[in-house]
Amino acid sequence: MKNILKSVICLGTGMLLTTSCSDFLDQTSPSEMFPDVVYNNESFVEQAVTSIYSGLTKDVTYGSRFPFNYSMNTDTEIADAIAEDRVKEVSRRGACNYNPSVDWADLPKSWKEMYSMIEKANSAIEGIRGSSSQSKKMKQYLGEALTLRAMLYFDLIRNFGDVPMKMEPSKSDLSNVDLPKTDRDVIMDQLLVDLQQAADYLPWASANRSTEHITKGFALGLAARIALFEAGYSIRESAKEGYVNLSEKREGQKGYSDATYPTMRPGDAKRTELYTLAAKCLAQVINEGPHKLNPSFKDEWTKINERVLDNAYFENVFEIAHGLDYSGEMGYTAGVRLNTDGVFGKGNSSGAVKIPAPMFYKFDAQDLRRDVTCAPYELRNAEATQTLTNNPFNGIYVAKWDVRLMGDEWKAKNLAKSTKWGYGINWVMMRYSDILLMYAEVVNELVGPTGTADGCALTAKEALRQVRARAFDSANQAAKVDAVVDAAAGSKQLFFNAIVDERALEFVGEAVRKYDLVRWGLLIDKIVVMLDDYRLGILNDKYPAKLWYNEATGVDAWYLINYPSIQWYEEPTGTDYAKSASWFGGVKKSDGTIDYTNANYSAIQFLCNGLIQYDKEATGETGFLGTANVVNRHLLPIGANTLNTNNGAFKNSYDF
Repeated sequence: MKNILKSVICLGTGMLLTTSCSDFLDQTSPSEMFPDVVYNNESFVEQAVTSIYSGLTKDVTYGSRFPFNYSMNTDTEIADAIAEDRVKEVSRRGACNYNPSVDWADLPKSWKEMYSMIEKANSAIEGIRGSSSQSKKMKQYLGEALTLRAMLYFDLIRNFGDVPMKMEPSKSDLSNVDLPKTDRDVIMDQLLVDLQQAADYLPWASANRSTEHITKGFALGLAARIALFEAGYSIRESAKEGYVNLSEKREGQKGYSDATYPTMRPGDAKRTELYTLAAKCLAQVINEGPHKLNPSFKDEWTKINERVLDNAYFENVFEIAHGLDYSGEMGYTAGVRLNTDGVFGKGNSSGAVKIPAPMFYKFDAQDLRRDVTCAPYELRNAEATQTLTNNPFNGIYVAKWDVRLMGDEWKAKNLAKSTKWGYGINWVMMRYSDILLMYAEVVNELVGPTGTADGCALTAKEALRQVRARAFDSANQAAKVDAVVDAAAGSKQLFFNAIVDERALEFVGEAVRKYDLVRWGLLIDKIVVMLDDYRLGILNDKYPAKLWYNEATGVDAWYLINYPSIQWYEEPTGTDYAKSASWFGGVKKSDGTIDYTNANYSAIQFLCNGLIQYDKEATGETGFLGTANVVNRHLLPIGANTLNTNNGAFKNSYDF
């Protein structure tokens, strides 16, 4: 966004710099120097570490694929595909619906770029460790490189499963290049060691150390995130001795364990060890770090859209820096749909990330996060008029990214564009609300809702309360916060259920939910619940056929809807509302039966059909017909081009 992006833009050309692109042209690149020169000079080491960041901005990494295309579908966000042919495309749409193809060209591109950054990190780590200079600054750069490598490996694991583990630079004879896969738990165990070391070397975020850089808070938060994932369920290449099979612990679940590729988690002793480590890391962030919740959820997301770093609260623990007119699909792939060539310029957003209909109604009517998160409208025609979308099942956009908030500089750029371009909004890898909710989860698991972590006075219950309290105004605290949290604290299971629900409400669209559901063993179950909620909502007339509302007066056209006037829950009997738009209940016919041929309704039989089978015409409590393909196959295949160039070192599993 700011200084780091200035460096990254030049580094994307394969060069390293200290001040500006033009200044650098007169310098010698560290890549052309001997390691003993590079890694004994703090300035060159800074350039080497900055070069790792450069790959984070690409579309095939954190510009689009990992934030959006690899993290769907769930009960909180789905791809823009509601027809059978679309959900099986050799594209992101197929991948999002658990129908990924080894022939999708972006899979090997992502793989290659991630390992390219890992190679740079390996070189930096080895070089710094072997350096004669072990200054505090050099240790900081080592901490950055270790944390970046851990983040990259973790995202490879979460999306591909077991992957090759390469923790040293490539040798000149290439003897350590084509490596076999390593069990992901072995990799994650090493990453946890690395991150604890990195945290010792790194400073906290500050006015002089922005959250666009790796800091101590993110190293500790990432360690906790990895520990939770390793402690959870995941589909495996083969059964592991001492591990717990999903169907052994969670009988009655719809998502169970495949006979050939079982879904398993570590045994209780290892699980406790991982949760204890996570609690220690999170407690340190809470006790010592500068990170806090911005009191206003809306203000935090306004700042993100405005490309302004939050140096008051440091709620964004780490954010990947994108540059205006350079990189980032935040606001383009996910965000309020701009469907016009007018006042905002080119109608240049896809809104490909959608929120399924039932998720809107998961929000309490008084929850301040709902309208910051859900956009059942788009901006249409030359005046960019705000218009309700006559919503289909997947017609709600993610309002967290909103072109109306992106400022004059962004608007001027968009007015001059005719094709897709980089919106420059940072991708937030972790927010402080995640720290609090992970803390609540691990402390509950270890000692219950009213317990604390070693060395931290905050209870699990209070951590949950902090996140939920921000979502409601003062008049609703007693009923919507205190009563809900107190009821959840009645047992470990009730509290866990509350964490599952709160994380859904807090992180819609932020590439969090899928990986939560995977580790909890709830991916299939929660998707089925979402589809059942919609189907039963239609059957039982939960949703109005029309939304009635009034238009706002004295405002720009792009804020035309009087939001407080919208009748979300039932059609009014009076005549106080001048405008209306079709809504979810409109798929019923005049005789009161569902129109099963309606494309908006029939989508529920196609969504996620690489994972589940679903009956759109079911009349009972569930339309679930069973799993599809290999049970719980939440992972992506390794791309064909990657396999063709690895000299047979590894192959795909899970029947890909």
